[in-house]
Amino acid sequence: MIKKIIISACLLLSLVSFAQEGTSSPYSFYGIGDVRFRGTAESRSMGGVSVEQDSIHINLENPASFANLKLTTFALGGTYATNKLKSDSKSESAKRTTLDYLAVGLPLGKVGVGFGLIPYSSVGYKIESLSADVNANNRRYSGTGGLNKAFLGVGYKVTSGFSLGADVNYNFGKISTSSLEFITGVPVGTRELNTADLSGVNFNIGAMYQTNLTKKLTLFTSLNYSLESSLNSKNTRNISTVIYNSGFDVAVVDVLDQQNSKVTMKFPSKISLSAGIGESKKWLIGGKIAYQKNPGEANDYNASSNVGYGKYGSVSLGGYFIPNYNSFSSYPKRIVYRGGIRYEKTGLVVNGESINDMGVTAGFGFPITGVFSNVNLGVELGKKGTTTAGLVQENYLKFSLGFSLNDKWFVKSKFN
Repeated sequence: MIKKIIISACLLLSLVSFAQEGTSSPYSFYGIGDVRFRGTAESRSMGGVSVEQDSIHINLENPASFANLKLTTFALGGTYATNKLKSDSKSESAKRTTLDYLAVGLPLGKVGVGFGLIPYSSVGYKIESLSADVNANNRRYSGTGGLNKAFLGVGYKVTSGFSLGADVNYNFGKISTSSLEFITGVPVGTRELNTADLSGVNFNIGAMYQTNLTKKLTLFTSLNYSLESSLNSKNTRNISTVIYNSGFDVAVVDVLDQQNSKVTMKFPSKISLSAGIGESKKWLIGGKIAYQKNPGEANDYNASSNVGYGKYGSVSLGGYFIPNYNSFSSYPKRIVYRGGIRYEKTGLVVNGESINDMGVTAGFGFPITGVFSNVNLGVELGKKGTTTAGLVQENYLKFSLGFSLNDKWFVKSKFN
């Protein structure tokens, strides 16, 4: 049954990852868009902390974790988000439903293999600057698309408490933007269309180690390092004179020759370190820190003199609690209760202001009776950006749903 689910889900996510508009953030205009992947639903519910060597959940942020799987694991997750955008003078709201990841993990003795597809970043904004004054300049901007990652990783268990891993990501996607500029009272304006076809490869290496401090208490650690990488962009630009109406439907009057260019965007290495302490299958509390010298870079169409890219840094704290993992009489005692907080300095600097993101998370893991599979629910309340310097602040509420379905494959039949 799980094999049929995997095939169906792979086809569905392959289609949706191209079609979905996964963000409503105006900051998705910059770089490669709004980087929204933050791990599985279980990890996100703990502020992004995922340090334990779990045997029935996939850790998509450290390939060394694949070596710890005991059953074939299929993971699928999505998010419903509401976002309130406000400036000094105005506020708007938006809603989005997205698929976040699809992954499969295969245990092969001391070796574990993981593969899947992740919609990594999204572009999705509509911004208007309108004036009723005659002869005033007006602008309307919009953008869609994003970057996807198809990954394949291998983990190897060196000892019972130490594992190593590496994965390769093929990055691909398409970003389309449109800008319309016109004068109040004049039905003719100028439109610019930009398209960027993205492709590239990057590599990650990871390690996980755990050791018993006492009979019940265990120390967990995790290290992940993303190597420096490049992302190639094939750009096209079309500038035309158009006639528009109040609904912004346009008819092309005159078109200039199409401009083509190629840009290579460089992304420096990134390192993240996690550590936690707890009692396996009972409770855990841990933290995570991550650092990257410069996480973003402008393309031809979104370079701006008032925008820069600085250092990325994030800090997370989170954990879980299970009242009684083996309880037969009480289902609530087998539920996993999760919580966490996080603070992220995105590295994006607009009008001299650093765009930061912070949130509080909580969640529940509901085991499916009779099997090792589970359903995970999470909620995140957060804030991104600021209203200072004419910018936009985002106040968001996100609900995540994840499935971790487990089964035993490659079992030799004893009867024909």
